[in-house]
Amino acid sequence: MGDLFAQGEDRGWAPLAERMRPRTLDEFVGQAHLLGPGKPLRRMIEAGRVRSLILWGPPGTGKTTLGQLIARAHDAGFLHFSAVRASIKEIQKAMERSRAKFKAHKRRDLIFVDELHRLNKAQQAVFLPYVEEGSVILIGATTENPSFEVIGPLLSRSQVFVLQPLRPEEIKVLLKRALADEARGLGHLKLALRPEAAELIARACDGDARRALNLLELAADLCEGDQITLEDVQNALQRRTPLHDKSGEEHFNLISAFHKSLRNSEPDAALYWLARLLAAGEDPLYVARRIVRAAAEDVGLADPQALVVAIAAKDAYEFMGSPEGELALAEAAVYVALAPKSDALYRAFGEAQRDVEETRHEPVPLHLRNPVTALMRALGYGRTYESAHRYEEGVAPMRCLPDALRDRVYYRPTGRGFERALQARLERWRALRERLLQGRGTDGRDESQSEGEGP
Repeated sequence: MGDLFAQGEDRGWAPLAERMRPRTLDEFVGQAHLLGPGKPLRRMIEAGRVRSLILWGPPGTGKTTLGQLIARAHDAGFLHFSAVRASIKEIQKAMERSRAKFKAHKRRDLIFVDELHRLNKAQQAVFLPYVEEGSVILIGATTENPSFEVIGPLLSRSQVFVLQPLRPEEIKVLLKRALADEARGLGHLKLALRPEAAELIARACDGDARRALNLLELAADLCEGDQITLEDVQNALQRRTPLHDKSGEEHFNLISAFHKSLRNSEPDAALYWLARLLAAGEDPLYVARRIVRAAAEDVGLADPQALVVAIAAKDAYEFMGSPEGELALAEAAVYVALAPKSDALYRAFGEAQRDVEETRHEPVPLHLRNPVTALMRALGYGRTYESAHRYEEGVAPMRCLPDALRDRVYYRPTGRGFERALQARLERWRALRERLLQGRGTDGRDESQSEGEGP
C-alpha cells in the first residue's frame, strides 16, 4: 500500500511505460467510449461526482492511470493496494484511518485495488461498510469478469466501466509520443521508428500499452543506428505469449469463439481460433473434446460421420502428440465446420431429460419387460410383446413409451443433410405403425396393465 503521488515527478529510474504514464485526461489515449467529450466517465471526473467504480479490462488499458487521474481531479489521497500482497489486517487499518480522516476533514481517500479479482470474499467484504457509508471512494481494477469475481454487495454498490484493448492506431500515437518526449521518453536518443516496425509493435502488443512501450524501449536498446528497424523489433519481440489464461475469462472467450465458428460453418474462423488456443498452451485434448461436443450437438445426425471424424482426431492426437497430432484436430475442425448442421438430436434429448425431471417415473409397460422367471411371466411381463423382425418393414404394432407419455415427440429431424433421409424414414414408420395399430383395433396400450389385472 502507498500513496503513488509521493513518488514525485522524477521517475527516470522507471521503465518507459511508467515514465510515460498520462498525467492528465487529455494525455490519456484510448477508451474514447468512456473518456471522449461528453462521455460518461469523463463527465463524472470533470464534475467531481465519481462514486466507487470497477474498471474491467485487459492489461495495459489504463486502469491504474485512470485511478490516479480521478484522485488528482478530486484532490484525494490515493491509497494503492496490490491484491496479491494485501492482508485483511492491513486493509482494515487503512480503512479506519480513511474513515477517521473523512469524519474529521470531510475528505475521502481514493482506494485503488489492483487485481481486485485476486482478493478472496472475506478480503473484499472488508471494504463494504466504508463504501456503503461513503467514507472512501473504492476503485477496483480487474482483468476478470466482475460478475464472477466480485462479491455481489460490493458489485451492486459500484459502477462498472469496461475498458477495451487499444487499437493499433492508438498504440502508434503512444509510440510517437514516447519517441518525441525528451523529459520522460526517448526523445534524447533522437531515434526514428520505421513504419513497418511501428506496425509490428502495434499488432504484437495485443492492445496493451504497457507491452508496446516496453517493446519499444527494448528495441531502442538493441538499435545500432538512428532508426529502429523491423529487425530490431523482431529481435526484441522474439516470441510473444498470446493473451490467454486457462482459468480466466479469456480462456472461455476463445473456446466460445472456436465452438461458435464450428456451429456457423466457418472453417477459416475455426482454424484461426484453433491456432490461437494451441499457441496459448491450451490442452489439445480439451480442444478435441470441444470438437467432439460440436459434432454431437451442432451436427448430430445431419452428418453422423462428423462424430466419427472428431473421435478419430482425438485418438490420432493421443497417438502422435504435438505438433503432428494438431493437424488431425485441424482436419476434424474443418470437417465439423463444413458438415450440415442440426441440433434436432440435442433438443430431442433435452426434452426427454425435462420429462424425466418433471413427470413421475412411469412404470415400464409390461409388454416391454423381459419375463425371465415364471412369476414374471404370470404377471404378464412380455405377454403382448411383438418383435419388429416379424414385420416386413421392421415396425411392429406396438408403442414403447409409457402410456402417460404416449403422444410425446422428441426427435424432429430438420431435413438438412442426412436428416432428410431420416425424416422421410421416420414419417413412413410412424404412419405405418399407426395403420397397423388401427388394423388391429387397438391404440397400442398394454391392456394387461389395466387396474385390477392379475396373474
